[in-house]
Amino acid sequence: MQAPKPAPRTLQPPPAPGTAEPSVQGTRLNKRLAELGLCSRREADEWIARGWVQVNGKVAEMGAKVQPQDRVTVQQAARQQQAGQVTILLHKPMGYVSGQAEDGHQPAASLIGPKSHWREDPSRQRFAPAQLRGLAPAGRLDIDSVGLLVLTQDGRVARQLIGEDSPIDKEYLVRVQYGAVASNVQAAFPAAQLARLCHGLSLDGQPLKPAKVEWQNPEQLRFVLQEGKKRQIRRMCELVGLKVVGLKRIRIGRVTLGNLPVGQWRYLGPHERF
Repeated sequence: MQAPKPAPRTLQPPPAPGTAEPSVQGTRLNKRLAELGLCSRREADEWIARGWVQVNGKVAEMGAKVQPQDRVTVQQAARQQQAGQVTILLHKPMGYVSGQAEDGHQPAASLIGPKSHWREDPSRQRFAPAQLRGLAPAGRLDIDSVGLLVLTQDGRVARQLIGEDSPIDKEYLVRVQYGAVASNVQAAFPAAQLARLCHGLSLDGQPLKPAKVEWQNPEQLRFVLQEGKKRQIRRMCELVGLKVVGLKRIRIGRVTLGNLPVGQWRYLGPHERF
């Protein structure tokens, strides 16, 4: 005897008896689904287009708006699709852009394939071409920077890492020069300027969040940030007279680069969490 199929998931309680019909005002359905952490807005639009989302028992239309009292239901098919999505950790080399190809430079996603899959990947998951569909970087890493880059098909992961309210920190090792000083930079660099790197700088007219910045060795700083403005570390360093000559991201949240070789990738394991 087959087990019964799981019931569709209800996200809000049904409207109370006598509740008025929803007005034209409200929250867009794709935004509501993303706010609940179920998917990205792009995924939500796909689910809606496929008829996998219902509002008050009726198949939702693209662009629909919902009220707090509306009952939103997601079909099991959406869950099954999401379960097959992958998140990939890449050791990005220099010379690759994080997103779309630009100025003749290849996107980092072009490195994802069976030949560059790390042999020591502990997940034991096998590569399939379908895993490239919708695979997008969750955050940026400059063309002249190396290290850990996350690419994912899962909108929940993307929102977790790059959402406006994301609390996840990122750790970088940054080799610097101070004017003509290229060795024992720590001895030449004023402590007051190091304090400014930790807190007190602004970019694009906005104060930066406090950061943790300390010397890893006499020529290399360790940055821990909770935000990711474009070329943020390089611009921060410029403001205090430092020049970045090497930048490597080694950690995002609880996930580290570890021994992953340059230009190779592995899957985020089923028990790993950012």
